[in-house]
Amino acid sequence: MAQNAAANWPLLDMELLHEAAECLRTLAHPLRLRIVQLLLHGRYRVGELAEACEIPSHMASEHLRLMQRCGLLRSQRDGRCTYYEVAQPHLAGIIACIEARSRERQTQRKAGH
Repeated sequence: MAQNAAANWPLLDMELLHEAAECLRTLAHPLRLRIVQLLLHGRYRVGELAEACEIPSHMASEHLRLMQRCGLLRSQRDGRCTYYEVAQPHLAGIIACIEARSRERQTQRKAGH
């Protein structure tokens, strides 16, 4: 059955899967997920993200740097300010999946499951 399933659509190259895994590892931090949630609704400066996440600016900068290095985010200068925004539109789907799963788990906990 596995051979038939693989024949129906092209599987990703292992190199691409390694890159995807690296990006997912980069995202796998609660503060980075929160930052992406915020950035999906617009662009922010480091200080704004730090305040929204209740962390020091230097910590927000480090999280942004890691996600930017992976190509998930991009920065844009506007005068003396640098704004960050989502560079990969597919992040919205990943975050939506995480949010849906979290809401489902929360509902199950409240129901006592």
